[in-house]
Amino acid sequence: MLITIDKRGSINLPAAVRKELNLDKGAYLDLTVIKGGTLVLNPVAVYPTVQLSEAGLKKIHEARKSGKGKIPNWLAKEVKRAKADAK
Repeated sequence: MLITIDKRGSINLPAAVRKELNLDKGAYLDLTVIKGGTLVLNPVAVYPTVQLSEAGLKKIHEARKSGKGKIPNWLAKEVKRAKADAK
């Protein structure tokens, strides 16, 4: 399959390839260059994460209890799953 690189350096994956790999707009691909110049694209999932110290977690829990303000839904989900990392 022959594709071209546009003036910005972008390539377009043909619809048939996107459909076969179930890739939608905004999908992430990991690019690997193998010896000899072969390019390999692998679909990957990317999940936003938030890392907080023990003090940061305490502040968020205090803020939640106060009922003041509202944090975005994606952050609220992360906070519910948050744990302190001793590293």
